[in-house]
Amino acid sequence: MSDGLPPYAQLLQLRSETGADGTLLFVMPFHDDVIGRPGYLHGGAIAGLLEFAAYGELARAIEGRPVTPKPISVTIDYLLGGRGGDTFAAATIERLGARIANVEAFAWQKDRATPIASARINFLLG
Repeated sequence: MSDGLPPYAQLLQLRSETGADGTLLFVMPFHDDVIGRPGYLHGGAIAGLLEFAAYGELARAIEGRPVTPKPISVTIDYLLGGRGGDTFAAATIERLGARIANVEAFAWQKDRATPIASARINFLLG
C-alpha cells in the first residue's frame, strides 16, 4: 500500500499489512529519516505513524460514505523510547457517529502488549 501514500508516509517508508486477526497494521522500518536522538525514533515519526494508522482504520470504517475526515484534536502519549527495528501501529474506532469519530491508535515494536506510544484522535466527518 505504499503506492498512493502521501509524501510524508513515503518519507517514513510506511507500508501496510493485514494482521492475522484481520487488523490493518502500519509498519515503519528504522532508518535514518526517522531517527531523533542517536539510536531512538523521533517523536514526530512516531506521531506520523499513529496518525496514518488512525486514518487508515477510519477510512475502512467509512468506506463508501461521502465524507472527508479532518482531525480536530490529537493527543499523543509517549510511553517508551522507540529503538532500532520495525515499529508497528494499529487503531480502533472508539466511536463513529454521523459527524464525529473518535479513534485510538497504539504503536509498538517487539510486543503489542508493550506499546511505545498511543494516540487519541477526534475527527470531524465533514
